[in-house]
Amino acid sequence: MSDASSALIEALAEYVEAGQDALVAARKSLSVSELEARAIRSIGAHPGIRPSLLREHLDVTSAGVTTLVDRLVGRGVLRRELDVEDRRVNHIFLEVDLDAEPWSALGRFDTEVHAAIRAESSEAFNGFADLLRRVTARAQARI
Repeated sequence: MSDASSALIEALAEYVEAGQDALVAARKSLSVSELEARAIRSIGAHPGIRPSLLREHLDVTSAGVTTLVDRLVGRGVLRRELDVEDRRVNHIFLEVDLDAEPWSALGRFDTEVHAAIRAESSEAFNGFADLLRRVTARAQARI
C-alpha cells in the first residue's frame, strides 16, 4: 500500500472515530443509550414512523421497540399518535427539536462537517466524492 493510500485510509478512520466520539459525548450529555440515539435520529428523519418500520431500522424485536418507545415517551422525548384511519396503528413523532439545544448535539458533528465541506473548493470535494464513490463501488462489487 502506498503512503498516499495509507494516509487516506488513516484520514477516513479518523473521520469515523471523530464522528463516533462526538455521538458518544452527545449521548452521555443527553443521558440516552446508543439504541435510543439511533431511534431518535431515525424518527427525526422519518416523522410519523410506524413501530414496525422503526423495528426494521433498528434491527430489534417488536417488544424491544415497544419498550424503547415507552421509555422515551415517558421521558417526553417522543409521542405516539393513533392513525386516523386505523386506530390499531400508532405513528411515532419527536417531542424534542433536534435542531435546538441540547438535542442538536446528536447531529452536531455532521452539521460541522457539512459547514467545513462548504468552506472548501468545489473541485476538492467533488474530486474526493468521486474517489469515494469509485472505491465504495469496487469494494461492494467484491463482497
